[in-house]
Order: sequence, then structure tokens, then C-alpha cells
Amino acid sequence: MKLTVVGSSGSFPSADSACSSYLVEADGYRVLLDMGNGALGELQRHCGLYDLDAIVLSHLHADHCIDMCAYFVVRYYRFDGGRCPPLPVYGPRGTEERLTAAHADTPSDTAMREVFDFRTLTSGAVFDLGPLRVRTALVDHPVEAYGFRVEHAGKVLTYSGDTGVCGALDELAQDADLFLCEASFTHGKEDIPGLHLNGREAGECARRADASRLVLTHVPPWTDAQVNLRDAKTAFDGPVDLARPGAVYEL
Repeated sequence: MKLTVVGSSGSFPSADSACSSYLVEADGYRVLLDMGNGALGELQRHCGLYDLDAIVLSHLHADHCIDMCAYFVVRYYRFDGGRCPPLPVYGPRGTEERLTAAHADTPSDTAMREVFDFRTLTSGAVFDLGPLRVRTALVDHPVEAYGFRVEHAGKVLTYSGDTGVCGALDELAQDADLFLCEASFTHGKEDIPGLHLNGREAGECARRADASRLVLTHVPPWTDAQVNLRDAKTAFDGPVDLARPGAVYEL
């Protein structure tokens, strides 16, 4: 597997990064995990607009899905070569309705499904995307939100999505080769259960799960990423990185 960080900012884009979006590739198959604000522009640095094979949305907050509205335009109004066939899009219940409402002026209430094949996520589901096997778990966030465990050729990538501390995330990350984990909050500053992790909590989760490598992501522009990096390293002895746009990890 190859993981490319398309965007890693949380809540809103920073001057240096789009919001959450991660490209996973294996054997020529391409899956995008989340498509937050600004991600569609950055994605074009790493693959063609029509080269994705599937999209998986962790939840329906704008910083994880709103560029799907722009991607609808890309696919629906492609007249050279004809309109794109429906692309598999996995998301929580109501994904089609939320994106249709966000776009506001789709040609019809069913236009989104003409280019996106919407499929509803459920907790504990296991499904194959090309050569990749994906397992889902409902994590701890104010809306329906999922974390993912992606496996290929004996390697494991875990993506937290947005979550507070929860046992489901520990299970998803167990023995992961790379744990891509949100770290939105600062230890000792924000304390809001069931919303986000801080750097220390991300490190503690990686330690409990015996993950091999931790990559912190979804750090908002108002959070000091270096503090979160330091805090994660105090809790986890393995390699810890900050996700950067364009960073590539080979598993």
C-alpha cells in the first residue's frame, strides 16, 4: 500500500494544507479517504480527476466531505468522452441527501446518484475495495463517524477519522503498521469528551494498540502541532510524524 497525504488540516484549511483527505493505492487501485475543504485541488497533484476507483467518507462534517460537491461538478458535467459512470462512495446514512443539500442547485434530487454510487457504512462491516480489505468501526464523535482499518498483503493502515478516546479505535489500530490518527486538541487545554483526541491521547492509543508508526493528522490551524507532536512522543515510543500535504508512506 501507498498512503499519500492530500490534506491534513482540521476544522478548516490552513495556509499550508487542505482539510482531511488521504489517497490509498495498491496494485493500481486508488481509494480516497475523505474529501474535505480544498482537497480536490490538492488531489490533482497526485492523480487524475477521473482516476479514483472509490471514495470512503468517515463522516459528514464539512472538513471531511464538502469537496464532494465540487467533485460532483467534475463528474456530472464532463462532456468530453461522456458523463462519468457512478463511482462507489461509502459514507454514513444520509450521505447523498447531505451532499445534495450542500450543493443546493443540482439539476435534480437524483443527480448526485448519476455519478456517485452511494453505499451506506455500518459499524463492524468488512468489505473489499479492489485488492484492499476495509473494516469499519463506529467511533466517538457527535455525529455518526467511522474509523477504518485497511489491509493489503499483510500490511495494516488504520485511519481514526474524528473521534474521542474509545475502545473501538484501539481495536482498529491493533498491530497497525501505520496509524493515521487525529490530534485536534492540546493536552491540558481542551477537555471535551467524545469529540477529538489530543496528541497525548493519540500516542497512548498507539501504545495500547502496539502500532508500529503513528502519524498525527487533523491538527487545526489554531493548535500548535509541535506541542501535539511532543505530547504524542511522551506516550508512544515508536516513530511519530506530523502529516504533511504530499507526504508519502509506503507500507
